[in-house]
Amino acid sequence: MAYTFTNNSCNPWLDRTAPCTIGSHVVYAINATDPTHLQRGISFAKRHNIRLVIRNTGHDYLGRSTGAHSLALWTRNLRSMELLDYRSSVYTGPAIMMGAGVLAIEAYRFADSHNVVVVGGNCPSVGMTGGYAQGGGISLLSSVYGLGADQVLEWTVITADGELVTANSTHHPDLYWALRGGGGGTFGVVVSMTVKVFPDTYTSSAAITVPDNGANIDAIYAAFKAFITTQLPTLVDRGIYIPWVLTPAGFHLEARIAAGLHKDELDGLLQPTLSILEDAQLEYNYSSFETPTFLGTYEGAPGASNVSDYVTGGRLISRSALQSDPDGLVAALRHIGSQAFLTGVSFNVNTTRSGMSPDEVAANPYFRESIFNLFFGLPIDYQDWDINLARMDKITNDDLNQLEKVAPNGGAYLNEADIAQPDFQSVFYGNHYPRLERIKQRYDPDGVFYAKTAVGSERWEERENGRLCKVKAPERNVGDKVVKYSERCDLLWDYRTRRG
Repeated sequence: MAYTFTNNSCNPWLDRTAPCTIGSHVVYAINATDPTHLQRGISFAKRHNIRLVIRNTGHDYLGRSTGAHSLALWTRNLRSMELLDYRSSVYTGPAIMMGAGVLAIEAYRFADSHNVVVVGGNCPSVGMTGGYAQGGGISLLSSVYGLGADQVLEWTVITADGELVTANSTHHPDLYWALRGGGGGTFGVVVSMTVKVFPDTYTSSAAITVPDNGANIDAIYAAFKAFITTQLPTLVDRGIYIPWVLTPAGFHLEARIAAGLHKDELDGLLQPTLSILEDAQLEYNYSSFETPTFLGTYEGAPGASNVSDYVTGGRLISRSALQSDPDGLVAALRHIGSQAFLTGVSFNVNTTRSGMSPDEVAANPYFRESIFNLFFGLPIDYQDWDINLARMDKITNDDLNQLEKVAPNGGAYLNEADIAQPDFQSVFYGNHYPRLERIKQRYDPDGVFYAKTAVGSERWEERENGRLCKVKAPERNVGDKVVKYSERCDLLWDYRTRRG
């Protein structure tokens, strides 16, 4: 769980006289090892008007894996996996059925034991079936096969009325569509998902680092601009997953996963990037390697960074934005990166590459135009919560505005974004939001499932005193929102106003 959503409760860096309460953490959790446990939990919460939280690993930058005064449906121990010979009208071939608690590394190792690969996340401890796949799912293999959501053939899911259903292209197709990128924690409790898998292959990886040793920052950003405008499109179009990090005085780039490319091929593809650095007279370190399998390369490459102690924001950057105003985009990145942790994950999931049209799954259609997901953050101050609130405001009202100027009317990856993103409905979900709202109303008309910035979350209002109140008649205005409240409210923590 991101530290932002601990509500500063029981902070070990504060004076021992500071309050120590359970804060925004769930009060109780049901350790589900069978779907009936989840069904009984839903029934109990509805009967007693208790807030529900769907939780597997807790990985969530936007606070959706916790909630004050809530009951958690903990799915981590639904961990079965099975290799299938899947047959349907839309796909025939190998697939893996995995329970809701399966982690990325567990799925990768299971797939490896069967000589196949599965599309999953970068972090080994992220759950496969929850917010990852249900939020779209950027993958190490996205530039080869598409998003995590693109691979889903079938879900088993418990709806708000407690019914266990199968959702696929022929049964409950609307729910099947919504769960493929329309956001986790709001349409139902997923028990398992079935996804396509692909033949394993040799995989290479490389890393380039311009060290923080007093290098000319102007030269670094000039070289970075040359890289993203002249080399990055070619690299992702060859199927390479490329994360990069800009620091106030350095630059790190990885061709993290190049499936189906030998080391010498990858070295050749990256030579023009090395030439850019040499022409800029920037010192760099370069390394590369190859293994016979995806898993071997994944486990041999550097791991993902921990950014749970940052307040974060994010934005998808399209190819057209990169091409139309590269100077403006790099200037915005330099503005953000002068103070923040700044990273990008580059990929190609357009229709030609992924085989998916923008409307075939519920994931933000802006993905299909994007060349990288930008993710940035400012460090948490563990002793002065007002500093954290100011940093959150900077991300919302300064950094994101800088990006809006150079990439107007864009989108964001709802799993790596700003919790206070204005107009999140269009930014996170694009033109899919009205359809998602209708599906939410069909399967959860009473709002049994709630998560921050999720579809249907605007039916609830978080008050400054920590109460979650159902909105009777919301009216969206350009200025302040006008709402009417019901008489009954459930207690809920408000991270923006409470400080310990």
